[in-house]
Amino acid sequence: MTQPPHDEPTAQSPEELREQVEHTRRELGETVEALAAKTDVKARAQEKATQAREQAASMAGQAREQAASVAGQAKAKAAEVAQQVQEKLPEPVRDKAAQAASQAGRMWHEKAPEPVREKAARSAKAAGDNRALLLAGAGAGVVFLWLALRRRDH
Repeated sequence: MTQPPHDEPTAQSPEELREQVEHTRRELGETVEALAAKTDVKARAQEKATQAREQAASMAGQAREQAASVAGQAKAKAAEVAQQVQEKLPEPVRDKAAQAASQAGRMWHEKAPEPVREKAARSAKAAGDNRALLLAGAGAGVVFLWLALRRRDH
């Protein structure tokens, strides 16, 4: 018979010996399973790929949330700026801008071909859907018109 390891006591009875053998078999089985798992490169690669996909999906979700938040803040700021610009414009400038817009609209309707008017209508609907940006652009246009008229009057 072989010598037992130095850290394990020798069995006193056949029953103890059977228990030690069974315990050693379980440990050996667990060790073999662990080694087999480490050598299964395909399974480990799939596990890593799954982790990477989950992490990428999580990061993409966070990026979408952050982009939506920033877009919302930008729209709010644009609406605020447009409102401030409109409040600061003198009444005559607002009236002239409204008249110019009305006259341009009439000329457009009279001279533009039907397909172009249809496309413009679709664009106007899209602009209505993005109203804050449109207001900011209109406010900037009104300021530009006011500056141009003011320069011409001087």
